[in-house]
Amino acid sequence: MSRLFRPALLVTAVLALFGFGITPSNAATSITVATAIGRQDGSTASVTGYVVGQPTATTTVVRSNFPNDYALALADSASQTSTSSMLYVQIPSAFRASYGLQSNPSLLGKQITVTGALTAYFSHPGLKNATSFTGGGGSTDPDPDPGDYYAGTEGKTGAALKSALHTIISNQTKLSYDQVWNALKVTDQDPNNTANVIEIYSGRSISKSLNGGDADDWNREHVWAKSHGDFGTATGPGTDIHHLRPEDVTVNSARGNLDFDNGGTSVAQCSGCTADSDSFAPRAAVRGDVARMIFYMAVRYEGDDGFANLELNDSVGNGSAPYIGKLSVLKAWAAADPPDAFEKNRNEVIYSQFQHNRNPFIDHPEWVSSIWP
Repeated sequence: MSRLFRPALLVTAVLALFGFGITPSNAATSITVATAIGRQDGSTASVTGYVVGQPTATTTVVRSNFPNDYALALADSASQTSTSSMLYVQIPSAFRASYGLQSNPSLLGKQITVTGALTAYFSHPGLKNATSFTGGGGSTDPDPDPGDYYAGTEGKTGAALKSALHTIISNQTKLSYDQVWNALKVTDQDPNNTANVIEIYSGRSISKSLNGGDADDWNREHVWAKSHGDFGTATGPGTDIHHLRPEDVTVNSARGNLDFDNGGTSVAQCSGCTADSDSFAPRAAVRGDVARMIFYMAVRYEGDDGFANLELNDSVGNGSAPYIGKLSVLKAWAAADPPDAFEKNRNEVIYSQFQHNRNPFIDHPEWVSSIWP
């Protein structure tokens, strides 16, 4: 075919002629933050930079305790601290769940690209009316693997994959049981009310300040019941926030150390939950979450760090043995309820702010059937 006639170019030219504004993907470009700061003329541009905080005033950018999801600051360097070298980006409501820093604090230091109008925001060089946010591995990113975190798992299945993942996720920062209180106030924060946390089983939004042991308070629920392996609340599995969640005191007591299975009768103060003498089932919306926490614990704790070797079986009524079931039910729950934005964001927050390890079954749900066929 002659180089003078290329159908793709002809189609692009025709579409452009009729006002469709098509641009070949290899021609798409973005500008730097420095360029955007110097071009505050209201024109539309795509700007690529690193998230360095949230602007709250003309010369103030905070890097923690983000007050809301309404804005972020970009710079050409992830370590930039001078506000004069930052672009203040307004975040429209459609993008706040994925790119607001209160909901996605792990975006700090990540590189993203934003398309919008180059115009002042907070009386500072900015970008407003954004139409696109990309990059950064936000909570809706379909592939949230952070770089080469899972290097070494390639081509592995079954026991070999489980062993490789155990080595990877065992590299973690460990919390005390007291530190868990504050951690859960961040990991399980209600995205619609930043003063509250969401209880795992009941789904109730409750004030962060109502943590304690009284009726209608919330406390720290061990999804892998601590008696199943006799690890108590000692630093280790007893303080691992990948399976510790806020829950109503009464509902926590009703679950006790029951295994997980379908069936039973309704649980008071826990709509959609059921229980019988040897098993408990949470509401349908978090059954997959529960299953993936259990899978994590069975891979993380293999008996090589002074604690019991935690494993799954297909039984209920396991009591104080280091087992939890029912494996077949938990696999079905995981398949029926895949990871959602809240669960993915929680995994990111634990990784970036607290334990610095991940739940691999949130990142790769397909690994469940590989390890437990």
